[in-house]
Amino acid sequence: MRHVLLALVALSLAQPVAGLAAPSAPVDSTAHPVAELSVRDAIVLGIVEGVTEFLPISSTGHLIIANQLLGLESDKPLTDQAGRPLFYKKPSAKHPDGVPLTLKLAADTYTVVIQFGAIAAVALLYWSQLMSMLRGLLGRDPAGLHLLVALLIAFIPAAVVGLLVHDWIDAHLFSIGAVIVAQVAGAVLMLAVEYWRRRQPAKPADEAAPLQLSPKQAIGIGALQCVAMWPGTSRSMMCIVGGYFAGLNPRRAAEFSFLLGFVTLSAATVFKSYKSGAAMIQVFGWSHVLLGCVVAAMAAAAAVRFFVGFLTRYGLTAFALYRVAIAVILAVGFLR
Repeated sequence: MRHVLLALVALSLAQPVAGLAAPSAPVDSTAHPVAELSVRDAIVLGIVEGVTEFLPISSTGHLIIANQLLGLESDKPLTDQAGRPLFYKKPSAKHPDGVPLTLKLAADTYTVVIQFGAIAAVALLYWSQLMSMLRGLLGRDPAGLHLLVALLIAFIPAAVVGLLVHDWIDAHLFSIGAVIVAQVAGAVLMLAVEYWRRRQPAKPADEAAPLQLSPKQAIGIGALQCVAMWPGTSRSMMCIVGGYFAGLNPRRAAEFSFLLGFVTLSAATVFKSYKSGAAMIQVFGWSHVLLGCVVAAMAAAAAVRFFVGFLTRYGLTAFALYRVAIAVILAVGFLR
């Protein structure tokens, strides 16, 4: 619930910044949505986000596919009930014609904002680790502080690179073709890394011991996480691969991936909400945003519990094969 409230605050703060309105009228956040997102669409997107966010199959890639199938990819400029154009960015010296508000822009923002649901699921499932890090910040838990520092170090590369290339990625890589390339490349990487891991000497693991990573190991995982900015790659996959290279077993690699996801997704979702949240609310309204978050939270909680056990027993191979199958289906269905 904290994260849903945070989403509301972030989206509210976004409204005076985004400048969303026809030139002659201010934004009215209570107005009737200009496009309808059905309950079915909100539930479907929530399930897709929750199930895929922490599995190594790419939530962004699956959400792009879902938006295509649900018909939420229109770039046609939207107008208000009086027929006046609605702007994401009003005409200015930088944008003489303005940037029109579209269904695609709102839908892309929606699929990021409902990540708050997945974030809430991790917070509940890994509450003890989060409290350990909080105690560490207060000087009462050295292991928790060590983990917090490792997560922050791993977060820095994605934060820097994300700010630099965010707009370029949105403009050029949110496509089915980009997802297909990433799905296949990710599958090859996963099979190779899993083959390598299974041939490493077995190390005794104390599952009750605190999760520990050196700064060098953390920065390596963070650098690999940057690769996942290409839609279809999977942040979870790159973090788990980085965890393998850092000497973590599958369970611990997944745990660090979830906790790093908590930090990374929180930052990305707040940023996207602040930047484009008002556009999304003006197009879809509030109720389905909250519905998507709730559904995503429930789906993510179930997916995380499943994934940890499955990864521990079988590794990444099955997910690699799934990625290849998805790439083939997409190539046949969308690139004909």
